[in-house]
Amino acid sequence: MTSLTQTTKVVINHLHTGVPGLDEVLGGGLPEFSFNLIAGPPGCGKTTLAHQMMFALATPERTALYFTVLGEPPLKMLRYQQQFDFFDSDAVNQSIRYINLADATQAGDLDEVLRRIVNEVQSYGPSLVFVDSFRSVVLASQTQNNPNNNLPQFIQQLGMGMTAWQATTFLIGEYSAQADSNPIFTVADGLIWLRQGVLRNSMVRKMEVMKMRGQPTLPGLHSFRIDGAGITVFAPASRLGKSPRLDPATRLSSGVPLLDQMLGGGIPAGYSLLVAGPSGSGKSILAAAFLAEGAKLGESGVIAVFEQRADRLQNAQLSRLIEDGLITLVDSRAPDLSIEEIIHLLLAQIQRVGASRVVIDSLSGFELSLAPTFREDFRSSLASLVGALAATGVTVMMTSELEDRYDDLRFSPYGTAFLTDAIIVQRYVEIDSQLLRMMAVVKVRCSPHSHELRLYRINDQGIQVGDVLPGKEGLLSASPRQKALPQPGVDLMASCK
Repeated sequence: MTSLTQTTKVVINHLHTGVPGLDEVLGGGLPEFSFNLIAGPPGCGKTTLAHQMMFALATPERTALYFTVLGEPPLKMLRYQQQFDFFDSDAVNQSIRYINLADATQAGDLDEVLRRIVNEVQSYGPSLVFVDSFRSVVLASQTQNNPNNNLPQFIQQLGMGMTAWQATTFLIGEYSAQADSNPIFTVADGLIWLRQGVLRNSMVRKMEVMKMRGQPTLPGLHSFRIDGAGITVFAPASRLGKSPRLDPATRLSSGVPLLDQMLGGGIPAGYSLLVAGPSGSGKSILAAAFLAEGAKLGESGVIAVFEQRADRLQNAQLSRLIEDGLITLVDSRAPDLSIEEIIHLLLAQIQRVGASRVVIDSLSGFELSLAPTFREDFRSSLASLVGALAATGVTVMMTSELEDRYDDLRFSPYGTAFLTDAIIVQRYVEIDSQLLRMMAVVKVRCSPHSHELRLYRINDQGIQVGDVLPGKEGLLSASPRQKALPQPGVDLMASCK
């Protein structure tokens, strides 16, 4: 009988790309000595991604060669790339060297292109090799009447050569993700596609790792942004760990004492609370009171403002807390945010200040801040946001604008009330020819709470909750849908046992 010999497991070293979020999408970094293709349409960020990785990885001990095969000199490329923060002019001609292959490419002879690359790699001994644009090499060879140009053989020899020279290689080219029957897709160890699309004057860029041998990449499309710092990739929030265990008996004050009593002792820690009401009903004032109460107790807070400009916050107390650094403001003016980018903005600030309280003001503005492609499935976007925040253990208060139709009780215009753990509804009522405000606690998951409809007013001290709404007064009590509110005696704890 033939015995089986146990082979030693090869350990693959992973390189940190220096691109925020990309290592996570790649499944732990870039495999050393791998042969990779970075593809996508013009203007999607291929060259920028290659340069950002090169400047992050190149050192005097781990040098890089960047082959340009365009008809323009490398200086023109450097002119634009040096505008990014990652660009290091001291590294050029030291740990990074540029070589122009335009002459060999225009000749259309793949053997000559390969010979030039091999000679430079052998003489310079780089650890990193970039060929931009490899697509230009292929197109040039295809325009020549040269039967000796064997593209599959060229790619095979190039890939084998780079691996033998222990170089991590990147070919940059204008390919579409739908392209097939191309030998480079078979030889390559990693395939990274960049995509971009314009919808209603908003630009959305996405990345997909189609292939990365030997490691578990994150599937699907991942949005990314290009700004002065370079490229930032936003990995899905679903990769976050499980929510921390919180004591259900721990309650956070809303900043309004009588409202805390209506909630059954305050907002349970780690809950998401929706405050729904028409314009002018005091939603933002209640949210400010919630954060101010936390600051009074030494708890850090974060507020994401989507409905009004941050420099025009009307709540003086909240403005002072932000100026004093007790509350952190997240205020992005970008009109084409992805849900992943918004989540990462929030999580970064929550982690930075150790926040325990978060306010989203409001969901209406949050929806408008999203790129159109993400607005089409706003319920899914909101579910991702709530789930990501819940995973951190923070207590979240979200406001939602509702059109007050008097006889129509709704808690969210998006049909997403089921996503939240607690709901407070604010309404206008007409009593004795006066338009007054009333509020009610619609639900507090797994906790008893008040079912009273209480009047409240807003003054210099904020929200002041008052008397129970008279039973036979006002349009609300005449509403045929009033029974939609929770009735006394309902066992809310039964569903949580």
